[in-house]
Amino acid sequence: MFKKIIKSYDYSLIVVYVVLLIFGLIMVYSASWPLAYRKDLPADYFYVKQMKNIVISVVFFLFFTFFPYKFYQRNKFLIPMMLFSVVLLFLIFSLGHTANNAQSWFRIGTASLQPAEFVKISVIVYLAAIYAKKQKYIDDFNRAVLPPIFFMAFVCFLIIIQPDVGTAFIIFLTGSCIIICSGMRLKTILKLLGIGIAVILILALIVFLLPDDIQSKIISPTRMGRLTGFTDPFKDRGTTGHQLVNSYFAIGSGGFFGQGLGQSVQKLGYLPEAHTDFIIAVISEELGVFGVMLVVGGIFFIVFRTIMIGLRTKNSFGALICYGTAALLGIQAFINLGGATGIIPITGVTLPFISYGGSSLMVLSILVGIVSNIGMFNNYQRKYGERRE
Repeated sequence: MFKKIIKSYDYSLIVVYVVLLIFGLIMVYSASWPLAYRKDLPADYFYVKQMKNIVISVVFFLFFTFFPYKFYQRNKFLIPMMLFSVVLLFLIFSLGHTANNAQSWFRIGTASLQPAEFVKISVIVYLAAIYAKKQKYIDDFNRAVLPPIFFMAFVCFLIIIQPDVGTAFIIFLTGSCIIICSGMRLKTILKLLGIGIAVILILALIVFLLPDDIQSKIISPTRMGRLTGFTDPFKDRGTTGHQLVNSYFAIGSGGFFGQGLGQSVQKLGYLPEAHTDFIIAVISEELGVFGVMLVVGGIFFIVFRTIMIGLRTKNSFGALICYGTAALLGIQAFINLGGATGIIPITGVTLPFISYGGSSLMVLSILVGIVSNIGMFNNYQRKYGERRE
């Protein structure tokens, strides 16, 4: 039995996941040692911390790879998960650590934990479970459509007021993708879209009417600067356009083959967040088109395999988890790459599996582990014709 289960895993997905982790670790070291030097830290300071993050993430990945995914659909798991997510988001306002103008982290010794990242898992699993259970009346607005959306909207609101608009936006788009894939008729989706637009307009009005001190946290000069810096970065290259301009220099100087691993100039104090938000710029400068294609191709492969596993899954819950995970990976990668290349405003979102950071890496590893488990169940049933619950 165990040998049959082992043979049923999608090893191409696992191999690409591991390759991205190793490549990301190498690039984190290359991009971060100048920052460590400026802060009077060991050159491998961020490298060592990221290695620890990877070890923890791989442990999570392996656990969720072998743990039966259908357990997450049970109420005894769903309800505590939802409550725990909401409690964490409330606790952040009293116990959270503020960094980059956002109170979004818990400090645990020298480590930081971002609860909003783990809420991504809660939203994906919850929406997938609820809409899978309501397939018989999926178009019933009051019974099936609205209740899960209230939960998603509520957690997004709690994340926005931290404020962490980028993470809330990713969760909202990911949840929207799950809703679109849930089996609702187009008429229901269009009706929901109309309501969503109306709610956004109302929320915008509420923000406009909030006291100035609260409003300034949500619409801070830093966030407005990101918008103005995006529209014309060279006009404000010394202030709001500084990050994007130096990202352009890094990407442009890399060419096809790059300057060589470790040879980036922009990471030497010119490009802020070189090992996190703008790591793709360092990759482009050092490894050129080859390095960028390795990253983009690897992430695309995981997204593609996740979608294919979802399409082959007969269980609606498993399929929706796959679609939600693929959407999260694709959206987060697009936002990071789009920000670094000037396609969209900079949001401070990390590049999946590559950027420095523990919370995001752990969350994505958990989700890919769940997808791997779903794929195993699919292959097992197809190969051996046995039903496992």
